[in-house]
Amino acid sequence: MVDEQGRRSLRLVVTGGGTGGHTYPALTAVRALQERLAAEHRAVDVLWIGTAKGLEARVAPAEGIRFEPVATGKIRRSRNPLKLVSPANVRDMFRVPLGAVQARRLIARFGPDVVLATGGYVAVPVGLAARSCRVPLVVHEQTVRLGLANKVLARAASRVAVSSESTLPLLPGSARSTAAVTGNPVRPAVLTGRPDKAVAALGLYGFDRALPTVYVTGGAQGSAQINDLVSGVLPWLLERANVVHQCGPANEAALHARAAQLPAHLMGRYFLSGFMGAELPDVLALADVVVSRSGAGTLAELTALGKAAVFVPLASSAGNEQAHNASHLQQSGAAVALLGAVGPDDLRSALGPLLDDPARRAALAARAREHGRPDAAERLVDVLLSVARRD
Repeated sequence: MVDEQGRRSLRLVVTGGGTGGHTYPALTAVRALQERLAAEHRAVDVLWIGTAKGLEARVAPAEGIRFEPVATGKIRRSRNPLKLVSPANVRDMFRVPLGAVQARRLIARFGPDVVLATGGYVAVPVGLAARSCRVPLVVHEQTVRLGLANKVLARAASRVAVSSESTLPLLPGSARSTAAVTGNPVRPAVLTGRPDKAVAALGLYGFDRALPTVYVTGGAQGSAQINDLVSGVLPWLLERANVVHQCGPANEAALHARAAQLPAHLMGRYFLSGFMGAELPDVLALADVVVSRSGAGTLAELTALGKAAVFVPLASSAGNEQAHNASHLQQSGAAVALLGAVGPDDLRSALGPLLDDPARRAALAARAREHGRPDAAERLVDVLLSVARRD
């Protein structure tokens, strides 16, 4: 498409999703690309190809991005070879070629200059369709280890963008020479929080500002494991810190009942909420220490902000991804990882030195910041533009 001044818009196909870890980095990259080209008075036409039931099916239309679904199949991993040929796996394996045919039709009709794949099972048929249509394909990996979909697509990609240098040796030899370490795109709003706004928005006037503040989160739905760990040390913790605890909507009532039993002098230092919305960037700015899961998006945000963190990985994450993410930072001295069976005493042992020693806390935060890439979206845009067709 050409505008009145003869400037051709860039056409981008995005694929990836199923979860926020694949969806939101893609969305952030799209917005960065649009801003970059708007400065050059050029438009970006975007088509998002995903699954009808994935998060992307809701996010893309809500963001004004055209969305088209294709068939895809989930390959269920197992160490037992017999389970790999389960009826569900066999059925889904046949859906991948169907999705590739559907994706090829969409790509041929849309005529993109470049395709961005951010992982998830839907990325495989779309990425293979891009290759068959001879459209440049950029694959982005958010985690320390390559996801299954990106392992398949790395050989077909024009370029692979990774979030960590430690991922480079895991790439196929053919992909390493053109790979780029971009980091994992972080929403700009996360980087612009203000502590005073968190205090005002949440009414944290009972906090003792002479004490550090701990932000506890288990993600949007909360984490029963993290909630139980924090409840097990809460009076001890509130003697040493203020606490903002995002517990998940389903857990809020039970935790409020527990909090009502706190000593009166500690209650003002504890703020409990089921969900954090627009105030999240300000809460992160206020926090001196964060206790959380260790998904790729969480790591990207906390390292970009330079936050001291204690990670409690989700044991059931695909390929044990969260444990690998947390261990990677712990080995670099950039976080504390609580792995395996974890109890309240483990959380107390992890938090105590950080809360009691500001210098130790600051050193951990500084090492975390060394791993952060707040400009990851711009770096990924550079990669996209480096391969985009210009005819």
